[in-house]
Amino acid sequence: MGVTVGTEWHFPVMIAASLVEFVLLLRLVLGRAVFQRRIRAVIVVSLIVVVAGMLFGKYGLLLGLPWWLYYPVPALVTIALPPLVFRMTRRRAALYLLLAALSAPLIHLLFSFFLGWGEYMPFLPVPGLASLLS
Repeated sequence: MGVTVGTEWHFPVMIAASLVEFVLLLRLVLGRAVFQRRIRAVIVVSLIVVVAGMLFGKYGLLLGLPWWLYYPVPALVTIALPPLVFRMTRRRAALYLLLAALSAPLIHLLFSFFLGWGEYMPFLPVPGLASLLS
C-alpha cells in the first residue's frame, strides 16, 4: 500500500467512490421507502463503514498494527453494522452480504483497469487498460 509521488490524492477519491457505491448498495437493498425514511441512519452507517473503515485500514497498516486487526475490524463492521442497524430480514441481509462482498473487488477492478490505480486492494493484481494497449 505504498504511496508514490503524485498519488496521495487517490485515497480520497477512492473513499468518495466507495461511499457513493455503498450508499447505492443500501438504497438497492433497503428499498426506496426505508432508505428515505432512514436517510440519517444511512449517512451515519455509510460514514462509519466506508470512511472510518478505510481510514482505519490505511492508517492501521501505516502505524504498524497487526494485519489481523486493521483488516478484519473494518470487514466485521461492514458485515454486521448495516443488517443490525436496519434490522434487515434474512433475505435482505443475504442480498446485502453478497453485494457488500462484491463491492470492494468491483471498485478495485474499475480503478485498476481503467485508471491503473492498484492500491485499493494491492494484494489482487489487475492489469491496467493502458498496459494492455501498449
